[in-house]
Amino acid sequence: MPRKYALLALVVAVCWGANFVVIDVGLESFPPLLFAALRFSLIAFPAVLFVPRPDVSVRTVLAVGLLICVGQFGLLFIALNTGVPAGLASVILPLQPVFTISFASVVLHERSTRSQVVGVGFALAGLAVIAAGRANGVPLGGVLLCLAAAASWGAGNVVTRRASSQRPFSLLVWASLVAPLPLAGLSLVFERSRWHEGAVGLTRGSSLLALAYVVVVATFFGFGVWTWLMSRYAASTVAPFTLLVPVVGIATAWLARGERPTVGEICGCLVVLAGLGLATGATGRLRARHRPLPAARRIRRRSAAA
Repeated sequence: MPRKYALLALVVAVCWGANFVVIDVGLESFPPLLFAALRFSLIAFPAVLFVPRPDVSVRTVLAVGLLICVGQFGLLFIALNTGVPAGLASVILPLQPVFTISFASVVLHERSTRSQVVGVGFALAGLAVIAAGRANGVPLGGVLLCLAAAASWGAGNVVTRRASSQRPFSLLVWASLVAPLPLAGLSLVFERSRWHEGAVGLTRGSSLLALAYVVVVATFFGFGVWTWLMSRYAASTVAPFTLLVPVVGIATAWLARGERPTVGEICGCLVVLAGLGLATGATGRLRARHRPLPAARRIRRRSAAA
């Protein structure tokens, strides 16, 4: 992947890392499924009236909508609402590269390089260190919901990669159209008694800002870029960039919510960053940049300078 696109993927990871705290703020006012339904309603409308249909089958649009929009975010929002801290959720959800790479190897027959496998392994070890320090007192059900959200995201990535749409923004908007009705229906069944909280939330500045962030920054920008990258590069190349999300998520939760990281969590973040460097080839590029020139080339350069 070209360096400029790698930097773009890193920016997306930073936006998503901060998104966990933003979602946590939104859930102070909105029930989780209703919050997710509002999010994708604002993404789909009125954009769907102006954005052309994606150049993929209806089945692909439905699959992306159900796996990423309904599955990933519906499960994540419920997990946060059950008591999973934003910092811990930002650690668990980025496990999606494990699911993405595994699913891609089976469905798309993509092969990962040795450095990608080792890098992801390093990063997972770092995530395990972080999770061990943050999982005390957290409901097991919420953790399992986060894992299910990560698996749903991984499956959605593979569908996106297989489709290789030339209109990734169209795919994002039309897939978002799939989500509001299922999410609103589930909210009606399980959260109807709390809908008055959502009505109150629409009058609060913090709630409206949180809703605007998840729609504009996390989805239109974040998933728009992500869908574009995933449609053009191997899943095993793009997916590891989300391993940066927990580092940003922990830092943001510390600054905004007072969730101070422990020494072990900081060490885990450093291991995650090292693993990300291996998985994306950053360490290899750094070594190549500082590798001494062969003797013959050094002589030619000196002659040219003279």
